[in-house]
Amino acid sequence: MIVALKYHNARRTSVALAILLSDAIAGADGVDFDVVTWAPTSSSHRRRRGYDQAEMIARGVARQLDVPVTSLLRRRGSTAQTGRSRRDRLAGPVFRAHRAARKQRILVIDDVTTTGATLRAARRALRAEGAELAVCWAVAATPAR
Repeated sequence: MIVALKYHNARRTSVALAILLSDAIAGADGVDFDVVTWAPTSSSHRRRRGYDQAEMIARGVARQLDVPVTSLLRRRGSTAQTGRSRRDRLAGPVFRAHRAARKQRILVIDDVTTTGATLRAARRALRAEGAELAVCWAVAATPAR
């Protein structure tokens, strides 16, 4: 489903993925979030696809959890993680958080985690901006090699 969403314009799959993820989150965290956001994809991927798959999933999760959703992260640079070596991926992207993150309990959504570098970078940026809490969830993880 994720491959279809990311590479075959199957946007409708984001609804099912959001339901599955929100059910897992509701059953695991026990945290009341103030806001949901997402780890934005690279600008080149967003331009090519015409959408950000993590944003679509995050919007669906927010609907399911009845929590507001907003863009709190900006990706600096346009280098995608896809196709990079593990070593290069571990350096991760660099994010800048919006000041609206201050004192918020934030749920960060991504589609796939490989090394965890993207979500670590997102959490780091939100915490640096003063977020009270940044909890990260992804729909799937790639197998370790």
